[in-house]
Amino acid sequence: MSTFSGLEEIVETDYEIGRRTWYGLGGPADYFICPQTVEQLREVVERCNENDIRYYVMGFGSNILVGDNGVRAAVIKLNGPQFLQTEFSSEGRQLVAWAGVDLRKLVRTCVEKGLSGLEALTGIPSSVGGAVKMNAGGRFGDIGAVVESVTLMDGQGRVFEKSKPELVFDYRQTNIGARFILNAHLKLCPGDPEQILRTVKEVWVYKENNQPALNTKNSGCIFKNPRGVSAGVLIDRAGLKGLRIGGAVVSEKHANFILAEKGCTSHDILRLINVIKDKVREQLETELELEIEVWE
Repeated sequence: MSTFSGLEEIVETDYEIGRRTWYGLGGPADYFICPQTVEQLREVVERCNENDIRYYVMGFGSNILVGDNGVRAAVIKLNGPQFLQTEFSSEGRQLVAWAGVDLRKLVRTCVEKGLSGLEALTGIPSSVGGAVKMNAGGRFGDIGAVVESVTLMDGQGRVFEKSKPELVFDYRQTNIGARFILNAHLKLCPGDPEQILRTVKEVWVYKENNQPALNTKNSGCIFKNPRGVSAGVLIDRAGLKGLRIGGAVVSEKHANFILAEKGCTSHDILRLINVIKDKVREQLETELELEIEVWE
């Protein structure tokens, strides 16, 4: 622990990081670190750099698969008090949401305040930081539409801002190269709370009808949609719904979801991912790109 001397209260060693993911699979990380402030985060980054320790940044763990052998690295999670703040402007149109804020709760708060802009993100299990980093969204829209600027920290601990039009959002990606998103400035619109709630319910019903049940173990969509076509449709066309390797199985409800059933390992999921990629490439001449992150 001498590496993080003085930071013992926020550092755990040999931590079973897989249990922090939605899959609940995978081995331990050397360190699990939860900075409480931006200054603590800067100190953690400096210690990692000085000691050549790799590090990953974790949001809600909904799109992460940890390898069975774990990761020889530090995993940093921004869930201290400073990173859980939300600040609404007096007129209500501007919102600063910090990286660790639960996106689902933020959507509900905006509904209650009669603020429109986040309805499309209903039901997405993500922190604000993770949602901005991957431009989370779906057929109803994405978070990039309402982000005006972000506050970032790079790998040397320097804090800076990036705003539109320099800040660019694309399908499941942004041009943010910094390691940490500290907060995001969102532009919302006042609206009728009842109408906003109706939209939220419509999005929720669609997801309930078209995605695996919430009580299943999965990480959301495994692959990004190739331009102009659904990855789930391609996997279905390749006849892969229900395909099983060990405890990993392609969902019968939505083929772009891989469910982890009893006895599943991360290796099972990775083998199934590779089979899906190979079959879709061979049969449909399309290369699938991962949407989830694999930590090994």
